[in-house]
Amino acid sequence: MNRQTVYVRLALAMGLSTLLAACASSGKMPTEDKTAAENAIQQAESADARDFEPVLLNRAQNKVADAEQLIKAKKFHEAEDKLEQATVDAQLAAARSETAKARKAVEEINANIEQLRQRINDTQQ
Repeated sequence: MNRQTVYVRLALAMGLSTLLAACASSGKMPTEDKTAAENAIQQAESADARDFEPVLLNRAQNKVADAEQLIKAKKFHEAEDKLEQATVDAQLAAARSETAKARKAVEEINANIEQLRQRINDTQQ
């Protein structure tokens, strides 16, 4: 082997080891993801998710708690994944709650319309 080939292989090996070390590192603390998850949970609570989607809301809160433990263990990538899942769960809980409230409002409006129809029919007879 000539000297140039040895240097190329050495450079390649060093580059690969640097890349593997970077992939294996735990990354940086997912502060923005934690804030996003907490905000999504607050919005879900404001949308009455505790009444309409308590299981999904609890799941989001539990994932934030799990992420906090992962952050303490310096497992930032795993924590980031949990926080992203928590955000999605909370957003889904909020959306489902809003949908449930809208359905309930439509049902009430339809019931009122039916009552008015009955009154009109009763007065016309």
